[in-house]
Amino acid sequence: MQSMVQTDQVLKMDAAGRLWTPRAKREELLDELEHSGMAAVKFAAFIGVKYPTLASWVHKRRRRKAGTAAGLPAALRWVEAAVEAHGSGLRVELARGARIAIAEEAQVKLAAVLLWALGMGGAGC
Repeated sequence: MQSMVQTDQVLKMDAAGRLWTPRAKREELLDELEHSGMAAVKFAAFIGVKYPTLASWVHKRRRRKAGTAAGLPAALRWVEAAVEAHGSGLRVELARGARIAIAEEAQVKLAAVLLWALGMGGAGC
């Protein structure tokens, strides 16, 4: 990473010219966003970052908080499920009533993607 001096602090820049914001600074900015009452789009413009960047910070922070709420990183959380053989396949019933039937090996990946999209693949259910 290259460095660029601005007043009294050193700002790191990657090869594409993007500024790197230290985690402590990101957390400080996210705290300000929560207390500002501003829309995220306007807040991003106000602090000089692109909205997708701010949105990714918010998303990562929420995932971290969701993981720590259960005492585990989000990727390691367990989901209560009942699994049983069903004919020539497998049926999975989740705690909140969602059910999935898997009849072929190719459907396993699709089921995993679906559960992740429903928020059951790491954020709990």
